[in-house]
Amino acid sequence: MTLYRNMGKADRSIRIALAIIIALLYFSGVISGVLAIILGVVSLIFIATSMVSFCPMYVPFKWNTSEKKKDEKIV
Repeated sequence: MTLYRNMGKADRSIRIALAIIIALLYFSGVISGVLAIILGVVSLIFIATSMVSFCPMYVPFKWNTSEKKKDEKIV
């Protein structure tokens, strides 16, 4: 399976913003315990998928929020 971009700039920006908000909530003591661990893992996933511009959860639904270039074909 070839990885391709299926996330656009807005999608990546929203994910990074949510990861930052989760980090701020954790470090300010608003969230803790199991909730903090779960949200921490989610924020790490958000950051990782934003860096590679690919979200595996989009594939089964055939979602693509990336901007297609004129000569780019996305399978």
